[in-house]
Amino acid sequence: MTTSVRGGPLLSALLAVSVAATAPTHAQGGRAAGASPASQRPPAATTPQTYPPEQIAAGAALFAGQCGFCHGRDAAGGAGGTDLTRSALVAQDVRGDQIAPVIRTGRTDRGMPAFTLGSQDLAAIVAFIHDRQAQAQDNLGGRRSVDLADLQTGNAEAGRTYFAAACARCHSATGDLAGIASRLRGLPLLQRMLYPGGRGSTPPRASVTLPSGATVSGALAYRDEFVIALTDADGWYRSWQVGQVAGVVVDDPLEAHVGQLARYTDADMHDVLAYLQTLR
Repeated sequence: MTTSVRGGPLLSALLAVSVAATAPTHAQGGRAAGASPASQRPPAATTPQTYPPEQIAAGAALFAGQCGFCHGRDAAGGAGGTDLTRSALVAQDVRGDQIAPVIRTGRTDRGMPAFTLGSQDLAAIVAFIHDRQAQAQDNLGGRRSVDLADLQTGNAEAGRTYFAAACARCHSATGDLAGIASRLRGLPLLQRMLYPGGRGSTPPRASVTLPSGATVSGALAYRDEFVIALTDADGWYRSWQVGQVAGVVVDDPLEAHVGQLARYTDADMHDVLAYLQTLR
């Protein structure tokens, strides 16, 4: 079966990537084993406190609307905001005596504005934050976040050598990667290194040879073991069953990165990351 649709829905495969870092079991790069801040248990409250469930629920809604974008809806960190479940200030707070002043005055040097809230709403947010830290303290599972220090275990010189052997054919420290460490750092840099697709990357192209011998080429729109689809130069979305075409050729500039994932050791990844961090 062949399908051609002008302006039809764009089918795409979504690759969800989760990079999980674990605390090193031995010292690397001069950092003691287990020293990662993100691998440590959240601090216990200096003064244990309990709050009514309805107050915590009210605080959850207020926190999500006022604070969730930066600190995450669960107070465990978000777009630039700190993980409040690991905050020493929260652990030392007694019913808002330290949290409330920060909320009211903000921390403009860190990008946090001041908030004008009534005492009831402020108390509800305090209750929610304390409840989240208490839950984090009781959680015996793995860490919630990846601290920048988790990733500082590589050797930059070893990474330079590895880069020259495995990456320099397509990339250049003075070309496409110049200044990369000034734009990305920590986990985002590691993610871009391992999975570089996204805005600015060259999309894969496909060429399909039909049983008649004719060839149709265009930007790859979808591919699995059963279907190949592309968008041709005229904007038509065209798809075929793989078993009913004479041949398929896909040119994906990122294919080398996919193959590299199977060759990286943990040490290799951290060494290359350490080297990329020198490219400022």
